[in-house]
Amino acid sequence: MTFDVVTIFPAMFERPLALGVIGRAIERGVLDLKVRDLRDFTSDRHRIVDDVPFGGGPGMVLKADPLFRALDAIEADRGRPLTVVLTSPRGARLTQETAQRLSRLAHVVMLCGRYEGVDERILERVTEELSVGDYVLTGGELPAMVILDAVARLVPGVVGDEQSVADDSFSRGLLDFPQYTRPARLTWPGPQGAADLSVPDVLLSGNHAAIRRWRKREAVARTLERRPELLAEAKLDDEEREILREIVARQEKS
Repeated sequence: MTFDVVTIFPAMFERPLALGVIGRAIERGVLDLKVRDLRDFTSDRHRIVDDVPFGGGPGMVLKADPLFRALDAIEADRGRPLTVVLTSPRGARLTQETAQRLSRLAHVVMLCGRYEGVDERILERVTEELSVGDYVLTGGELPAMVILDAVARLVPGVVGDEQSVADDSFSRGLLDFPQYTRPARLTWPGPQGAADLSVPDVLLSGNHAAIRRWRKREAVARTLERRPELLAEAKLDDEEREILREIVARQEKS
């Protein structure tokens, strides 16, 4: 998969993209990623990318013409058509479904918003606007990294164990079940004295059917407790629907 990122702070991407599974995927050529400095596409000697808003008001606005030039250069380099994503607080909220959809594309261009926003005319070339949450950051670079990470890890060959990606939280609308590792028995001092933090016995039983059902029950129960709104769209199998009915019935009796 091919990514292009357009930003006024390319250095923000250097270390994050060199580390972890994303860095290894870039090294292996599974991901082809270029970070492009928007200032390289300006036409004045001061390399100005922003200006005051028409109509007045605080802050600055990213100019449209450097962004148009950047997209033209990417088209000339990569070919058409371009899927262009603009990071913006007014965009649709990023979801796992969105990440899955974008991961099936051959090429995605990400424009990092800044300041009070971007000149509205650039939307002529934008495919979609995405937000990572209902809050405001200093710029679109961190959201672009989040989107890039969420999308890239779904590309085949990026993550070594693809089954772990398929079973992720949100992949079917459920939060993940609890995870444990060695040691099985752990005692840790707490404010009220030592606490027994042992792993649930079912996970040590070797009974794979019981483990599978325990994990399903924990995932459904955790989602119902923490993110109940997800269950309206969750893709539950027959066993999970039965578990959900049992949990709800027990709660109604208590």
